[in-house]
Amino acid sequence: MEVSLVILVLALVVIAQAVRIVPQQSAWVVERLGKYDRTMQAGLNFLVPFVERVSYRHSLKEIPLDVPSQVCITKDNTQLQVDGILYFQVTDPMRASYGSSDYISAVTQLAQTTLRSVIGKLELDKTFEERDMINAAIVNALDEAALNWGVKVLRYEIKDLTPPREILQAMQAQITAEREKRALIAASEGRKQEQINIATGERESSIARSEGDRIASINKAQGEAAAILEIANATADALRKVGAAVNEPGGNQAVNLKVAEQYIQAFANVAKQGNTLILPGDLSNMGTMVATAMQIVQQGKPGQ
Repeated sequence: MEVSLVILVLALVVIAQAVRIVPQQSAWVVERLGKYDRTMQAGLNFLVPFVERVSYRHSLKEIPLDVPSQVCITKDNTQLQVDGILYFQVTDPMRASYGSSDYISAVTQLAQTTLRSVIGKLELDKTFEERDMINAAIVNALDEAALNWGVKVLRYEIKDLTPPREILQAMQAQITAEREKRALIAASEGRKQEQINIATGERESSIARSEGDRIASINKAQGEAAAILEIANATADALRKVGAAVNEPGGNQAVNLKVAEQYIQAFANVAKQGNTLILPGDLSNMGTMVATAMQIVQQGKPGQ
């Protein structure tokens, strides 16, 4: 009875030692008699009791590693406090177990030294502008070295860049001056554009006015020319009609009568202007004109 109990206990111990369940996204390194044998993946696995054992357990998940803050010196001899975070993943559990005694410490130290090297090649202003370049340079340097450690460096991100207080104050003053400069330039550009717009508007207005004046002058001249032409045509028609009427019977007498009437009317109009009496220089001509006019009238009566 006691023997059976001992055998049962031994059997349970053997089964417990032989059966291993590996969690998802994990990898366990198995050694046989102290030598690497295989890597167990997620799921149910078996070991040879007392001969094989699980020596290392690795997580295959992406691991964020906070790189300790450190002081770096830029190319222009300015101290800069840099803080960053590193993301890596175990891709080869065997190398992660035997490639380095502590791959996390190795990656951390290498990230710090690489960061100091990259920052030392840049001036202070460039360190704020070239964050992406700094991150990429650190990832490339770490990824090449971490292959022997079974680790894949995914990315590095700078969390904070902190220059000394004096540098911060100088940078703030520089930024303020630059903004004031831009404001003055913008104001001057606005005034310049305003003057250009005003000058352009005045020029276009002057052109429009001159064009309007030119067209008005042309239209006025064309109108006057047309009026003169119409008057000339009317006068010519009147003269042609008068000439034709003179050649008809009684036409000559009618013309003489019209001239006499206009002659008398002209003197009458002149006499009305002021108190001065104006007479023709030769009154005999006046009488002759009147007599002629009366004679024409008498001849023009019916039955004469």
